[in-house]
This record gives sequence, structure tokens and C-alpha cells, in this order.
Amino acid sequence: MQEGRDLRPSWFRQPEREESVVVERDETLRTACMLSLDVLAAQFGEDIPYAGGLDRGFPFAGVRVPFLARAKGIFRAAIQKGPAALSINTSVNSPYDDAVLDDGFLYAYRAGSPEQADNRALRAAHELQAPLVYFVGTRPGWYRAVYPVFVSADDPSAGHVLVSPGGMVGPMEEREPVVLQSEVERRYAVRQVRARLHQARFRGLVLPAYREKCAICRLREIRLLDAAHITGDVELSGVAAVSNGLSLCSIHHRAFDQNLVGVSPNYKVCVSRRLLEEDDGPMLDLLKQFHGQPLHVPDRRSQRPDPERLAARFEGFV
Repeated sequence: MQEGRDLRPSWFRQPEREESVVVERDETLRTACMLSLDVLAAQFGEDIPYAGGLDRGFPFAGVRVPFLARAKGIFRAAIQKGPAALSINTSVNSPYDDAVLDDGFLYAYRAGSPEQADNRALRAAHELQAPLVYFVGTRPGWYRAVYPVFVSADDPSAGHVLVSPGGMVGPMEEREPVVLQSEVERRYAVRQVRARLHQARFRGLVLPAYREKCAICRLREIRLLDAAHITGDVELSGVAAVSNGLSLCSIHHRAFDQNLVGVSPNYKVCVSRRLLEEDDGPMLDLLKQFHGQPLHVPDRRSQRPDPERLAARFEGFV
């Protein structure tokens, strides 16, 4: 790949600006939306439930405003003055073929004419460069909110737009969404978001299989649970499948990644010899106590860790 070369399809159009025309972008509404999402993320973690979380909407001008419309991907709130969408969403089982490019994520129009109301709202977001929230379903009833994003290019004939991550600047209480002007920054942001969404969807597969408990210590606090890859996702065979994952708490995940804790092909937990020989207080004792204990695995055999993957991983454990 050549550095600096624009690899986007030729049909992408950049926004045309009319400086003499001022159109409402609902700036204060969008800021209120994103600040409310900050609060929900602090409460629930990066994955936010719809029930008891997003379904409550956010306060603005004395009313509660919805974050998204689950029944359709493109959402413009009734209270808005401007024409641009407030948010878009992709469900866990999206019927659309969204893909990833270097500069962002392809997002499909709603089926029908490009002049259909939702599609007009999406295209207006491009024309006005209005910041949006991109809700991505990570498991049924749960969403990862990516914000701000901007519609950076539009192709009505193909029925797609390009959605690119932006940035937030300013003090915590007064942060403002901005477009990332640097190509390097933009592409780095896309890679970061893509990795986060991959991990979020992998987590959404693995944790329910383990009944949202750590497979080693049985911790149930979901905000402290991760989906650990047995075969790393950077490797060719590191697929995002339940059989390639373990539900682990943050401490055991870190220890597993560092080969301080291992899992044998017959589902036994092993603590490294070096840790077993150390005497470093009660926290280390919490790790040691699980040495030789059985791993807690899913009830369904098809969801249990792949013994062959565990065997290959266990070869590097000492």
C-alpha cells in the first residue's frame, strides 16, 4: 500500500459547503446526547444495555429525547430543528453489508429511494458535517456507542456513505466534537475503533456462554469481565468464535495473556512455577489458590474451549 495515496473509491463525494447559507445543525442537542452517553458509559462500561440504559433517552429542553430507533438504522429526533440525523445504528444481525475502509466504515442507506426521509437525514449529516453517534450492537440488547463520527463521503447511486471517527476536544464538561483533518489521525482512529468493535462483539459471544462469570474465579461483575482469545486475533487462526475464547476477569485475563496463568487441554487451571514460588502477599495468594482447579466451562459442548487451541497455547506456558 502506498503511503499518502487516496484509496477511496472514485465515487465518494466530499461535502460541498455554501458559506452564505446557515443551516441548523442542532449543536446543543448533539452535545447533550454525547455527554449523556459519557454518563451511561461510566455507569455500565463501554457496552451499554438498551433496557434500563439507552431506552431512557437523554434530557434536553425539558423533554426526554431518544438516542436511537432500534427498528431502523438512521434516527433523527422529532425535537430537532435541523435536517441531519442524530444517530445511526447497526444491529448484531444487521441485514446490510457494512464494510471497513482505511478512512472509515461503509454504512448502507435504508432500503428504498435515496430521497426517502431517513436517507435524506443521513445525507444531510454529510452536507452539514454534523457529528453523529454510531451505535453498534455487540450482543442482543447491548450497544457500543462510537462518537463522534462524521459522514465524510456519500454515494447515492450505490446507496452507501462513509462514516469516519472524529475527536472530542476541550475540557471534560465542555468537550466539542471535531473532524479529524489529518489522514494519519483518521486512519489510526479507524483502526482503533475497528479493534474495539471486534473485541466488543467477541465479548458479546463469549460472556453469555459462560453465564457472565470468570471461568477461573467465578466473578460475576460484568464490567470486570473480558473475552480472552486462546489463539490471538492477530494470528491467522484467531477467529472470533466462542470456542476460541475464555470469559476471564481483568486480573486473570492479564495473567493469561502474560502466561502467568494457563489452561491445559483438559481444562485445568495452572499457575506458573515462578508465581507459585513467590511470596508477595494476599493478592498473589488469590492467584495461587486456583492452581490445579477445574476451569468452569459452558454447558453446551460446542461452546467449550477448543482443546487443540488450548494445547497449542499451553506449549508456551511455564
